[in-house]
Amino acid sequence: MAIPGEQPFCEATDLRSDPDPSRILIVDDDPALRRALPQLLAQDGRIFADCGAVSEAIAHLTATTFDLILLDYRLPDGTGLDVLDWLANRQRSEAVIMISGEDAIEAAIGALRRGADDFVRKPYHVAQLQRAVQGTLHKTALERANQAMSQRLRASERLHRYLVESSPDLIFTLDAEGRFSYLNPRVEELLGYERSRLLKRPFLDLVMPEDVDRVHRTLHAPRNLSGSTFSLELRLRRPREAWVGETQEYVTVALQGVPMIQRSGAEERYVGLYGVARDISERKRAEEIITFQAYHDQLTRLPNRVLFKDRLELAIAHAQRRGGALAVMFVDVDRFKLVNDSYGHAEGDVLLRAIATRLSSTLRRGDTLARLGGDEFTILLPDISQPEDAEFIARKVLAALEEPVTLSHGDFRATVSLGIALYPRDGDTAEALTQHADIAMYQVKRSGKNGFRFFDPTLNTYHRDRITLENELRGAIERNEFELHFQPQVSLSRARVVGTEALLRWKHPVSGLLGPDVFIPLAEEIGLIGDISRWVLDRACAQLAEWRRAGFPDLKMSLNLSSHDFDRNDVVSTVTDCVHRHGIPPERLELEITESMMIQDTAGVAAKLHELREAGLSIAIDDFGTGYSALAYLQRFPVNTLKIDRSFVRDLDGAVNNPIISAITGIARGFGLELVAEGVERIEQAEILQALGCDVMQGFHFARPAPAAVILEWMRQPITDPAC
Repeated sequence: MAIPGEQPFCEATDLRSDPDPSRILIVDDDPALRRALPQLLAQDGRIFADCGAVSEAIAHLTATTFDLILLDYRLPDGTGLDVLDWLANRQRSEAVIMISGEDAIEAAIGALRRGADDFVRKPYHVAQLQRAVQGTLHKTALERANQAMSQRLRASERLHRYLVESSPDLIFTLDAEGRFSYLNPRVEELLGYERSRLLKRPFLDLVMPEDVDRVHRTLHAPRNLSGSTFSLELRLRRPREAWVGETQEYVTVALQGVPMIQRSGAEERYVGLYGVARDISERKRAEEIITFQAYHDQLTRLPNRVLFKDRLELAIAHAQRRGGALAVMFVDVDRFKLVNDSYGHAEGDVLLRAIATRLSSTLRRGDTLARLGGDEFTILLPDISQPEDAEFIARKVLAALEEPVTLSHGDFRATVSLGIALYPRDGDTAEALTQHADIAMYQVKRSGKNGFRFFDPTLNTYHRDRITLENELRGAIERNEFELHFQPQVSLSRARVVGTEALLRWKHPVSGLLGPDVFIPLAEEIGLIGDISRWVLDRACAQLAEWRRAGFPDLKMSLNLSSHDFDRNDVVSTVTDCVHRHGIPPERLELEITESMMIQDTAGVAAKLHELREAGLSIAIDDFGTGYSALAYLQRFPVNTLKIDRSFVRDLDGAVNNPIISAITGIARGFGLELVAEGVERIEQAEILQALGCDVMQGFHFARPAPAAVILEWMRQPITDPAC
């Protein structure tokens, strides 16, 4: 701006028409990025240098100065924060744009607080980085121009006025009463006021009501008489016409104040204030966004685990003081994986947002709904008077999800399993209440889903025992704690052993010998069943090979496979490779499956069974008649053997015309299948089964399951009376 009657400042001082080039240092450990950025950011008057480590950056900065540093956060020998600290300790003036792929909030906050001018998160658009570089260089140029002008023209009041009035900061003075006596033109752009409207008006009129008391105390502090500077952050209001239709009612500034003191001898008198206010709204908004992201879920905008825990701990503290109660709910979406696997994660996100909205609609003001991650939500219900209050909310949650959620592929009926823990009955810490609500939710899952349950202390004992058993089970193979027992299968007509069934046992170091019904369901749930099945298959084949060498070449080995084994694509090759490795004729190994596997046909069970049959192996249906037996399945699946379940054998009461066993034997004859009866414990049962047409049997009447050495000795004994 020119002063009337004088030559304009820009002409009198001959501002640089050919300015020095802008020197930009790129600090990144990715060589490809260091080569690409100079091309993407190239403009006339820009010179680039690059390096890939903190030490190299400091070496560059020690040798020369730069206008701008593009600084990666994660470097081989440190972080970009180390470079920022080095610059701050030496009062360097280089502008810095931090570029980071870090998800941690601390990276952004640490960079901004250490003086970074901007923060760009990877991945970024090229245009975003170009704008950041252009804006920072422009800002740096203005700041350095102001500094250069101040040094060269400090003695000139005319030039000083130019600097003040062209400053990017709001510069003002107040009189002793706190009223504006001067403002630079920046006030019009920053706040939207004409300077003439503010002159003689109190400074506090611009301060937002929430900040007035704090600012008033600072301006009138006793230290002002000493003339020391002060700084504070505050919000300055904008006139209504400047922000109607926008969201920005105020501007956040960092104020540096210098009290103006008039001295008369030993006396000091406060006569006003010189102030500089810098707009930090963008920085504050960035910090607010970062803070929000640190405490909220990005998909649903709900509080996350950290914020939920904080609110829960605060609610517990309040309840302790008042002797009140509260409830914590753990909510898990049923069958959510089905949506993700069937329709994709985008549809899964739509479903989660819809569920979050419906859950929120069921809660009271003051309740907290949070998303812990995945398909898990938690609810805090403070100030409940009785458990029925929590039950009422739980029923509202279930009712809110009765209407299906509309997805792009159609409607989906979402249900949830919900566990409830009460304070102080079920725990007095945030961790205990959340854990107990989770345990109660898990029991709902096990009981059929789509319901709610309150925590019961007995569940905790079961849960802890289960976790202990799970941890012990994971190392059972490595510790050689599994062993196979075998039960002979006897042909009455031939009076000899024709096969054995391999039965898995776990030699638990504390609980002793455990049967598969104790640990196999757990192994299936935690994904260990594949390793266990491969161990059983290998040991059973090795034992059969040993018995064949011991004089039992026609012996058949039966073993069970889990339905989860048939989910693996390599189940056929795993079985056939094991048979060939141990030199066993394939027809001597019989794999037992359940009827439920035939019903579900999981992962193409029928196709895999056909491959096994084509490879020469035998297939048996275990516990035949207890599930969903149908002749169609016997036609579709390549079955060799039916095994009569022990429950039918146990009910034999002496009558030879047992209709169920008669039907099963008729089915076996009709389809040309072999027949084996399980659980034969008495001679009467054996005689009736033989009369009904079943020849091969196994059970305590013949031999109990036992280790291989015991069974070998038993098999070497002659069978003189097949029915005994």
